[in-house]
Amino acid sequence: MPKVFTSKSQKKGEYGENIAVKYLIGKGFKIIERNYSTRDGEIDIIAEFVTHETKNVHFIEVKSVSTSIDPVTHETKQGTYRPEENMHPWKIRKFAKTVMSYIRNNPVLYNTSWQCDLILVYIDFPKKKAKVRVIENIAIS
Repeated sequence: MPKVFTSKSQKKGEYGENIAVKYLIGKGFKIIERNYSTRDGEIDIIAEFVTHETKNVHFIEVKSVSTSIDPVTHETKQGTYRPEENMHPWKIRKFAKTVMSYIRNNPVLYNTSWQCDLILVYIDFPKKKAKVRVIENIAIS
């Protein structure tokens, strides 16, 4: 059963995840799964990137913000805001547990390269535009 988003912030998050998926597909990724959940936490997107030499699985957390924030300077009327700062240590631990759970439940990944990424989506709702920024290989230990 698909996840149902009800609050305004959840709907913004879902919209940002949809933008992130389109971005990844445009970059040649294959989406394996979305909103993988366990009792420990959730992984927004699990994607695979295959080249002639390698196959790499990406576990992706998406953070979406409205563009009252400048995506270049991160300035708001209240000061500087960086959505990546919402990845608090306890969120990283939950994310890591969920990634390990996914790998444990998918033994085919035991010999596959994988990494964790953070995708930041800056959404300008009035202009119906978005900017995507990727932070690759975040540390989850």
